[in-house]
Amino acid sequence: MTPAATAQTASPTAPETAPEAATTTGGEAHGEERPAGETERSGVAQIVRRRLLPFDARLDPYSWLATGVIVLIAGILRLVNLDRPKGLIFDEVYYPTDAWDMLQHGVEWDEKSNGPAYVVHPPLGKWMIAIGEQIFGYNEWGWRISGAVIGTLSILIIVRVARRMFHSTVLGCAAGLLMALDGFHLVLSRIALLDIFVMFFVVAAFGTLIMDRDSRRARWLRALENGLDPTASGPASRLPIAVPWWRLATAALLGCAIAVKWSAVWFVPVFALMIVLWEVGARRSAGVARPWRDTFIGEVGWLVLCGVLMVVTYLASWSGWFLTDDGYFRHWLADNGRTEAPIIGALQNLWHYHVEALKFHSGLDDKHQYQSWPWQWLLLGRPIAFYWSTQGACGASSCASHILLLGTPLLWWSFIPALAALTWFGIARRDWRAGAILLCVAAGLLPWFYFATQHRTMFAFYALPAEPFLVLAVVYVLGAIMTPARSLTTSDGAETQSGVDRRMVGAVIAGAYVLLVAICFAYFYPIFVGQVIPYEDWSARMWLGGRWI
Repeated sequence: MTPAATAQTASPTAPETAPEAATTTGGEAHGEERPAGETERSGVAQIVRRRLLPFDARLDPYSWLATGVIVLIAGILRLVNLDRPKGLIFDEVYYPTDAWDMLQHGVEWDEKSNGPAYVVHPPLGKWMIAIGEQIFGYNEWGWRISGAVIGTLSILIIVRVARRMFHSTVLGCAAGLLMALDGFHLVLSRIALLDIFVMFFVVAAFGTLIMDRDSRRARWLRALENGLDPTASGPASRLPIAVPWWRLATAALLGCAIAVKWSAVWFVPVFALMIVLWEVGARRSAGVARPWRDTFIGEVGWLVLCGVLMVVTYLASWSGWFLTDDGYFRHWLADNGRTEAPIIGALQNLWHYHVEALKFHSGLDDKHQYQSWPWQWLLLGRPIAFYWSTQGACGASSCASHILLLGTPLLWWSFIPALAALTWFGIARRDWRAGAILLCVAAGLLPWFYFATQHRTMFAFYALPAEPFLVLAVVYVLGAIMTPARSLTTSDGAETQSGVDRRMVGAVIAGAYVLLVAICFAYFYPIFVGQVIPYEDWSARMWLGGRWI
């Protein structure tokens, strides 16, 4: 077994954060033998190799086949009858019309005044909706197809990210299947709102950040094998300079997320913190004497460049506004009798636009029937009715057709205990994966608790960017349940397993949980997609009564 192959059999929740913590792989725990010479290779100790060795992601046709099946299921669920219901529903009255106007004018347009429209969200999400409208026209397929495709691609990403993090194709597919069978994600994939695009870019950025972590550790391992002395002073103890392409991709993707909605900005400090902590951890594992100092010296320049790239990406999304004279506030300085210098003047005008938009967001406290507070979101305390009709045939005296933005209850009600368990495992095992998931959940949810103190109007779909990480929390706990118990060594040196086969029991529990989520999803599916069903059947699905109506 090669070192990389050994890494693939790693326990899904083996500790990997602190260099001081011994990282036990699944293969070693079960007494698998390493080939001669693997304990020490080019002077690199086995424990150092184990800490730095990234997941071996060589082309695995079986994992891609399993991934393809999950993505196919997700795609079918999101594309079938995508054009129903007909017409613009809920906030589709804003974004598809803005997208269509952008195709005609380059910017959002107010048809009533025949002039530029004042909008408070950046353009990128609307440009993505416009792609579908350009292909299919201004109709239900046109304005919904981009969200459906992006929602499906987000499930592809979460499968591969989870597989890489947990070193398990089974857990990767479990993560993708749970996302595919979640009503919250499904509904927002089939409606032309902006949040599905925010979520996609955030989870894609997280994926490239994981790739950056693995590639950086692989470089440290290669350098040690080639004779680098991490205890030396000066440049001799540092890696040769190389462009961190995955990290730059992360910055560009975060810029795209912010260019859809500003709420994605909270992931920026979290991702920066993870980069620093992971770099320090890699250096400490390699044996660098002063990992914090060396991280600052080696990485601060790249972090600054990432910040610049995010800003450039964000500004690029405003190209339509920059390249025309019709955008709202496009010539605000000139319109107010002030000098408008080339380029700088346009940036000043855009800054003024952002100041005014921020005032709008800060003062948004209008009451709404479906508004909710962050502490209600994971409890499904106030879902949103996107569509309601009593028309249509269902074989009963009264019928109902409902699209309710509701997470699959069994899945969502397991998020809170999963987060509690994840916190325990993260502390007990000092596992970088637990910390990364918790930080991303915090970035997606905690800022809204602050805004709730300002009585800002909020809706449940604001939680969507946090959902992939909530699913990862559940899958982490499933992996922990499936982790086999350690072997016990008897006095004569023989290894024994105590109790029942923990892996088998854990697999049965995890499989039963995923099956129950699938059954729960199937039961609620009619109110996720607006199927016409008897009124009594619809009423039976309103588990929390008036809170769901």
